[in-house]
Amino acid sequence: MNHLRIATPPPATNPPQFRVFLNAGEFHFGEAPLQLATLLGSCVTVTLWHPRRQIGGMCHFLVPSRSKKSGMALDGHFAEEAFALFDLALQQRSSRPEEFQAKLFGGGNMFPEMNMSIDVGERNITAARRLLKERGIPLLAEHAGGAGHRKLVFDLATGEVQIRFADKTKEKQHG
Repeated sequence: MNHLRIATPPPATNPPQFRVFLNAGEFHFGEAPLQLATLLGSCVTVTLWHPRRQIGGMCHFLVPSRSKKSGMALDGHFAEEAFALFDLALQQRSSRPEEFQAKLFGGGNMFPEMNMSIDVGERNITAARRLLKERGIPLLAEHAGGAGHRKLVFDLATGEVQIRFADKTKEKQHG
């Protein structure tokens, strides 16, 4: 579980970097010195990073899959299609999935007080783990589940992910 920092701002001496913010359903793949950022609730983000080449990407999906796919373009709102976008990005860069390191984030329960029969966050986490395993991509770190939202920044120069987690269970206890 290396290269994962929780709630630690970057040192002030770091040079400014190019940053792309991903909204729900978005996907981005690039190279250092790029940073990728997002905000998560029940959605899940997976980061892929190639340590030698300093390339990688991030997806931000809402649900595991959609029922009808025929003839439609890939849509990053769905885990299966977000991973298909990763497959295409790796193929375009003549890379193999097992050369990359993965990290998984999100899948929080945004409404813990409502006893919902379907936990979308947990379904998203399960789908991401399955899709990584199917591709032989090692999962090095995970900060998933719980009740709350996460803000994260993924640095393609180092593979490090900075994360801030707002835990709804602690917020409720305090107030």
